[in-house]
Amino acid sequence: MSNSSSITEFLLLAFADTRELQLLHFWLFLGIYLAALLGNGLIITAIACDHHLHSPMYFFLLNLSLLDLGSISTTVPKAVANSLWGTRAISYGGCAAQVFLLVFLIGAEYSLLTVMAYDRYAAICQPLHYGTLLGSRACVHMAAAAWGSGFLNAVLHTANTFSLPLCHGNGMDQFFCEIPPLLKLSCSDADLREIGLIVVTAFFIFACFIFIMLSYVEIFRAVLRIPSEQGRHKAFSTCLPHLAVISLFISTLMLAYLKPPSISSPALDLVVTVLYSVMSPAMNPLIYSMRNKELKGALKQLILLVVFQKQ
Repeated sequence: MSNSSSITEFLLLAFADTRELQLLHFWLFLGIYLAALLGNGLIITAIACDHHLHSPMYFFLLNLSLLDLGSISTTVPKAVANSLWGTRAISYGGCAAQVFLLVFLIGAEYSLLTVMAYDRYAAICQPLHYGTLLGSRACVHMAAAAWGSGFLNAVLHTANTFSLPLCHGNGMDQFFCEIPPLLKLSCSDADLREIGLIVVTAFFIFACFIFIMLSYVEIFRAVLRIPSEQGRHKAFSTCLPHLAVISLFISTLMLAYLKPPSISSPALDLVVTVLYSVMSPAMNPLIYSMRNKELKGALKQLILLVVFQKQ
């Protein structure tokens, strides 16, 4: 039996069975990570450099890409390095940093997706007041509130998790430090602080989810009242990528944290974790650029500019 005060490192046991599996994990995750860096980096650069994209929708999309870059960079590089060198260890401080950053970035992303739903609602349902409702100062305040809520959530959950005594070893069936595996190492059952944090977080998540759903009910009502087919198509084109990103993000998070213990298994937990922590940040740039003509045009101009400058 060990105590949390004597633990100096944790062991990340996922993909650690055979050398072949470690190398497969290395190449697969490295490829996905580079694709995520490229996709999100291009979106950030295109929005920052193209003045036609200096609007609230693209300002929030830039913030989303920054959060995606941060979240995938929190987990994947350490896992890739461990697989390459055949190691399993992560320091106690490194584990705490991973938990804090991941909770911070994912919480901020969920809040930002809620703000983006409001942006689409204002653009489609209140077009005459859009400039007033989402002026530059209002956009900055809403983005700051999203980042701030994620930071506060991360401080509370990280402090609570790492204050619990640990006496069930230091091995986790995961490729990065995550709260549920850490709680399994705890000696104590859920205390009042933990229950309180879970209730507050669940209420916040549920409130944001209801707000997003109500926003899209009003959006679809407004879109269906648009007389021209071209107008309806344009409105749907701006909403569907955001709705797809929300669906992917929320569904994978719900599978990761709300699935019943009866269906939980190390293999399923690993697959679900890969979906929300690795695949979602890598897929978001592709989802947003597929149906957005303005963004695709800006990305093409950026790529052509880079290619011709090198020649």
